[in-house]
Amino acid sequence: MMMPVTQVNPRAAKGDSQSVVQALLRLSQPLRSDALFAALDLVFPEGPHPRTSTCILSRLVQKRRLDLTLCALSWHKVNKYELNYFHYTAVIDACAKTSMWMAASQFFSVMAQSMVESDVIAFSAAMSACEKGGKWEKALKLFSGMSQSRVELDVITFGAAVSACEKG
Repeated sequence: MMMPVTQVNPRAAKGDSQSVVQALLRLSQPLRSDALFAALDLVFPEGPHPRTSTCILSRLVQKRRLDLTLCALSWHKVNKYELNYFHYTAVIDACAKTSMWMAASQFFSVMAQSMVESDVIAFSAAMSACEKGGKWEKALKLFSGMSQSRVELDVITFGAAVSACEKG
């Protein structure tokens, strides 16, 4: 069911990531970025709290709405709202948990392009997504990229690399 932007209740959704996500999911299909931008502007006229943003982005991925997730990331960038390590890592981790290796890889790339530094957790989440997708080559490429990025390898990342190769 389509919902016009004007029907998004900013008071009901303010600070409640679940209400915001439900409102965004009811926006018209196909997605128009201007509609999503208008809805987010209505709910967050002064910008969202970083934790709320992290929850919204993760929930959109869990709902398998990558179009909305990418659009919400764009809204943050256009408005110069904070997008940090926690936002990207939450999205990558949600992709891994929902077995969306391509999306995890895409968001990992966007994170790097946005000059947000990756760490062992971000790399491990992306490797886990690749493992679940049977993409052992991509997992190993990420693994080798860790040392190039001067990210310290640990037991978890070695395990993720081995597991990806076993399943590949």
